[in-house]
Amino acid sequence: MGEAMPRDIIYLTDWRGLLLMKKRIMHIVQSAGGVERYILMLLKNMDSSKYENILVCSNDYKEENYNGLVNVFECINMIRPINIVSDVKAIIYVRSIIKKYKPNIVYMHSSKGGAIGRIANIGIKNNSIYNPHGWSFNMDCDPKKKAIYRWTERLLSRLCNIIIAISDYEKKTAIENKICRPDKIRVIYNGTDIDEYIRKKDIYSLTRADLGIQNDAYIIGTVGRLSKQKAPDTFIKAAGIIKKYIPKAFFLMVGDGEMKNEIEDLIRKMDLQKSVLVTGWVNEPMEYIRLFDQAMLLSRWEGFGLVLTEYMLAKKPIIATKVDAISDLITDRVNGLLVKMDDIEAIARASKEIYEDKELVNLMINNSFRLVNERFNIKRVVSELETLFNNK
Repeated sequence: MGEAMPRDIIYLTDWRGLLLMKKRIMHIVQSAGGVERYILMLLKNMDSSKYENILVCSNDYKEENYNGLVNVFECINMIRPINIVSDVKAIIYVRSIIKKYKPNIVYMHSSKGGAIGRIANIGIKNNSIYNPHGWSFNMDCDPKKKAIYRWTERLLSRLCNIIIAISDYEKKTAIENKICRPDKIRVIYNGTDIDEYIRKKDIYSLTRADLGIQNDAYIIGTVGRLSKQKAPDTFIKAAGIIKKYIPKAFFLMVGDGEMKNEIEDLIRKMDLQKSVLVTGWVNEPMEYIRLFDQAMLLSRWEGFGLVLTEYMLAKKPIIATKVDAISDLITDRVNGLLVKMDDIEAIARASKEIYEDKELVNLMINNSFRLVNERFNIKRVVSELETLFNNK
């Protein structure tokens, strides 16, 4: 568990000699993947002279990744599926951690982390902020489950001060589903760490040869969890058609998840073993994105699509599905190509067009690069969050 930490408030002095309070922020999170990338970028860019950060997370998180970024790292057994026994134990333990460290602000991330954190925080004096990173009721799932998720979010919305939506679409669907009052929601668009990429891009050393990919291969890649949401099965099915258009196409899947075995079976069934590589989880997704000739995000639902900003930053032509918040980031034929969800023929046609039309590619990547610098810098995210923290 985390190291011991004094409970009394820490004070600093500014240049005028005034007494300032160093705020203690407790982050509670279960989900990994894009949510963890958000957490890492946020912690790296927060002002450590003004804030102490405590991370309370699931076993999917590794403490060594947070050395120097957090004052306390608490790893507990929080699991994604609903499990009454496990969830009650997690709530009890998280409540004890909140009481132990007495944070000024509890910032809860993802549906499960948000549910456990809000219940655990009942009756404790602090300010609480919840960021679902994509509403669970927007998922493609059984209508009964959607109804349960919707009612759960409505009930739990009363147990926090502010809800952060990561896109206009997220706020819109929250209002449509009557999750809470509109004035309780703040839209803070997600972002990517532009400065870090600039620092690292010249020292990235990963090569095609390291991955066993031929030098003349045309790499079509995707980054994301191997889960129903990210549609890795659609990516592989489209790959089978794309190979007919682009014989030298090679498909790189950066990520891992519960569908890994199913995807590997599908790759064998389609006889694509020599044309597809599934990397598993990696520490530096941008090092792999650099190798792409095309980048895809074929989500079935999406609260934001953080990896799209990484594709933009790396100047890769993008193919994405026209679902949910993706249209807040991608304008068709301006900074990417939009296709219908699970339409493998349309995906293949879009891939072929990008392969053949260099003028369109240059237009889209230039527009994307300008957009990510103007709107999706993590420093803007941190600035907006720190303003929120300081007003609490």
